[in-house]
Amino acid sequence: MILITVKFPIREDKLEEWRELSDYYARSVNEEPGCVFFEFSQSLTEPNTYVCIEGFRDSDAGGEHMRQEHVARFMAEMPDIVSAQPQIIYVDAEEVSGFGPMGEITPRSA
Repeated sequence: MILITVKFPIREDKLEEWRELSDYYARSVNEEPGCVFFEFSQSLTEPNTYVCIEGFRDSDAGGEHMRQEHVARFMAEMPDIVSAQPQIIYVDAEEVSGFGPMGEITPRSA
């Protein structure tokens, strides 16, 4: 599995454009056959920073992802939206197939 985490610092005056583009992009990426998961979350400590977590089945799925029209649109529009260069963590982990249960936390009975 390809695991990617990206931090996107967004310009204050571009937040509405970001919301529209990121919604379109997340919906489009999640429809790709090789996508295991893809979502954006807003940072609690840096309100204009959004974190993307992505999982793709394998490097072939990641390569196919990069050839999509919605990726080209996202990459073309983002330079006008970010306030600084996004930071990325990229891991190719064949032994990982997706999310698993967290051992330290389970729901309590009501």
